[in-house]
Amino acid sequence: MSQHPALKAGNAAVITGGASGIGLAATKAFIELGMNVMIADLKGEKLKRAGDELAELAEKKGVKALAHATDVSDLSELEELECAAKRAFGNIHVLMNNAGIQPGTAVFGKQMPWDRIIGVNLTGVINGTRIFAPEMRAHGEPAVIINTGSKQGITTPPGNPAYNVAKAGVKAFTEALQHELRNIEGCRLEAHLLIPGFVFTPLTANGRDEKPKGAWTPKQTVAFMLKSLEAGDFYILCPDGEVDRATDEKRMMWAIGDIVENRPPLSRWHPDYGEAFKAYLNGSADGH
Repeated sequence: MSQHPALKAGNAAVITGGASGIGLAATKAFIELGMNVMIADLKGEKLKRAGDELAELAEKKGVKALAHATDVSDLSELEELECAAKRAFGNIHVLMNNAGIQPGTAVFGKQMPWDRIIGVNLTGVINGTRIFAPEMRAHGEPAVIINTGSKQGITTPPGNPAYNVAKAGVKAFTEALQHELRNIEGCRLEAHLLIPGFVFTPLTANGRDEKPKGAWTPKQTVAFMLKSLEAGDFYILCPDGEVDRATDEKRMMWAIGDIVENRPPLSRWHPDYGEAFKAYLNGSADGH
């Protein structure tokens, strides 16, 4: 399969949240393509294990894989990450702002989970982009920024408002980023929004050891991402074993319909609209 021109042997990638889940799977895929990689994650045993595993894979491919302890909610640590990546590889061609956490939150719940989720899931993406993008654009070679969003940032279901707010912000920021880049003459840097489906990762495992039947593996998600990058898709909307694209589209259209039709917010979960949503999903109503 041909690949996006930034994903070329000898090029360099930086992946935050790279010690597990989608980030680790993406790093392995980049190594297989002959790229040099640097993963960033919180300091600890998980990062060390991932770094050792990736170094072994990279050695077999004749490339470099490095691990760098980074808290993406800390601006100075992101600046250190960029300096370390430049020292190690020179030009950076792929930045995957993938680090994310998902502690539970409530609208009037404790402050700390709110601050942490916004700091990692949203501010980390914004600052990572703002730190890396100028030189990724200036070196003039094909380059790409992939920001990991979520379907929860689009349909915003009840249950974890801080996570929804952060991921909705990632969507809005990445759209603004790509609009900015495409209007710069001669710019070869582009942005994409990765929208995973149900993926079995440490973030979603909730204590389970076995992958649920309907969940995709991180490897499946990354394979879909690479295919979508090659196709030039900005919105990389991943299906999974439970939800196909058509269902995702209907859920998203219903969500925007709350504004257009002046329904109550989150009407999909409102007792007065539950049956109407089911009918719409089944194709027997138009959603009005």
